[in-house]
Amino acid sequence: MVSQPQNAVNGQRMKDNMYTPINGAHCFRRLNGTHVTGCSSKNGGSVGVLHMINSKADIDFLVQKHPSPPYAPIVPPALFTRENILRLRNEAGPYVSVLLLMNNASGLQQFSQESRCPNQYSGLSSVFKLNSDDQRCSVDRAEDSWNPWGSGLLLEDFPFPIFYVADVAEMEKLIECYEKFNAYDLDRQHQRSLCAIEVKAFMSAAVSTDICMRRSNTYNSLIPATKFCDPLQGKNVYATLFPRPVVPEEQRVEGSERIVLVSARTDTTTMFDGWGLGAMDSVVPFSVLISVAHFLAQVLPSNDRNVLFVFFNGESYDYIGSQRFVFDLQTGAFPSRSTQTKPISMDNIELMIDIGSLDDLTDLQVYHAAPQPMATKIAELLRKINLSYDFGIQSSQPILTGNLPPVSAQSFLRENITFPAVIIASRPGNRFYHSIYDDLENLNYRYGNHSSNYNFTQLESLDLGDRSELYGKDSIQMRIRNASTLIGMSIYELLVGRAYDQRNGTNSVLIDEFLHCFLESSDCPLFRATLKPDAPRVYPAPPSRYISVHTTITADATGWTYRVLALLLGRKVENATKADCAALHYPYQWMAGYGGGGECRRTTQNMSLALSPAFLNETYDFTSYRYSTWTESTWSEMSARIFLRPSPWHETLTLSIGIVVMVISFVLVFLINSRSDVLFNQSSSPKPIVATQPTQC
Repeated sequence: MVSQPQNAVNGQRMKDNMYTPINGAHCFRRLNGTHVTGCSSKNGGSVGVLHMINSKADIDFLVQKHPSPPYAPIVPPALFTRENILRLRNEAGPYVSVLLLMNNASGLQQFSQESRCPNQYSGLSSVFKLNSDDQRCSVDRAEDSWNPWGSGLLLEDFPFPIFYVADVAEMEKLIECYEKFNAYDLDRQHQRSLCAIEVKAFMSAAVSTDICMRRSNTYNSLIPATKFCDPLQGKNVYATLFPRPVVPEEQRVEGSERIVLVSARTDTTTMFDGWGLGAMDSVVPFSVLISVAHFLAQVLPSNDRNVLFVFFNGESYDYIGSQRFVFDLQTGAFPSRSTQTKPISMDNIELMIDIGSLDDLTDLQVYHAAPQPMATKIAELLRKINLSYDFGIQSSQPILTGNLPPVSAQSFLRENITFPAVIIASRPGNRFYHSIYDDLENLNYRYGNHSSNYNFTQLESLDLGDRSELYGKDSIQMRIRNASTLIGMSIYELLVGRAYDQRNGTNSVLIDEFLHCFLESSDCPLFRATLKPDAPRVYPAPPSRYISVHTTITADATGWTYRVLALLLGRKVENATKADCAALHYPYQWMAGYGGGGECRRTTQNMSLALSPAFLNETYDFTSYRYSTWTESTWSEMSARIFLRPSPWHETLTLSIGIVVMVISFVLVFLINSRSDVLFNQSSSPKPIVATQPTQC
């Protein structure tokens, strides 16, 4: 350690004394074929005076008085409603340049910026003429919608940035600055210096996807690599229960293969970049499908029908993943040629079971859009098996309706309304759908951390009861275990033709670890078991599940889903060493396994592209609503900082002093220049002395 000299001087830039950075999350801009949504600052940043919103009277102040505009209202979540935010945009718009959302969820009853009818223009009702309004989701009537608490702000366009401040220390900075300089004598606050914030979040894209893409192509011809927006793009992850045979290229034609497709979505979204766990809206059905797949892999013998598990990505934005999946089925592009297996078509799929949002895991509903005998069969199996095992789950007769939940099956039904799709979902109950507060608290989840004592790669005995000694009564872990076991047993009986007669179900410890990994930390026992034994530890944060845009690196959530399927569905190769596994090549994979010592597994999982077919056709009509057209704007910088904005008197004084100093400087320079010969001793040089000849006598 080197000691610092006593006379050392620590320098600090002037701007660091003037500005205090604020950490948070930015609302950013997305576009579809006809509209632009989200937020953007001015080019160079937007500045506003902090103003606390504690009631509607504070909004009235900005609309009617606004003595020192522009403002940056600080809004708590309880007042972040459609009425208030649109009033700040429409009525107080000329006087508002930034909006701040504070993290204060105490007493919050609901908070969802999604529409009441998610994916309203890309579902079944947008294609087929349904019998009545009762078979359409209603944005106007909350009781007839799939998200009754939705404000629709996620689909609005704001001319100012919206900045979310989550950290308590950052909130204290803002509140302290506001109370010290802004909170008193509001009517005359323009006479003094005020605390203000500058937010830089300028979005390059504007108007619509169509215009933005054409603008990017035009500029790209002049300036290479110039982009104003990028299509939302990711990867679907899929796996088959049984390996599919490898065939030569010349035999790669559609066959008579019979497949049962079981699916769920993996993505989520919010208004703010990098924030949003989607705990109830998608992690719950995600974990149910993972558990069902693991259960069937353990109990189902070889069958003349294969089971295809698909985890769709980008479903929050007009079903990007499932639309592309259907497109690939129709064009013979699934699976890709690199798998060296026969392509699968829509005709190969005998039944699709799509798991939608499960807000109430004790009440499962079965939906179908056209009369499907399998819907009745599945509903009967759910009721029968529940009675046999006493899972405490209710289910009624299947519901035949065109007003289906926002699920991936709608992409299949748009192509053929008689497609054999059955949806298992529950009635809407998530008051925080697609928002920053759909988190662990919303799910009432507490990590049990029992993987060191229980092997989560094995099935669990149902005789262990509710495992209250591990998680407490009525835990989310046990509710997911019961629901996934019930669905898994129903699929088993459908495929085998006889009831499952064992006393084993899905593993509650696996579910506990899965929730922990995707909601709390990627540095978790389940994820570590999917890596190589000597792999370094990963960053302890949950993986983002927003679909995002094209990148050469596979998104974290997609990569983890891929690896978890390898662990839970792959067949273990006994007595195989690491060298043996490496010699076998893909699809054999070497991973740590539950014990961490390493094991070789024969895997079946893979990925397919989740990019809307709209971007494959240069002449596509972006106003047709045929396919998803969502893009994300590019940006160069995102930052926020607070500072003290001087009062008009202070600014006038500063300007006056500057002008006086400038005038005095000009006068002094003129006088000095005009007298420079005197001041700087620059007078004429003395005449030279001429030498004369001496006089001769």
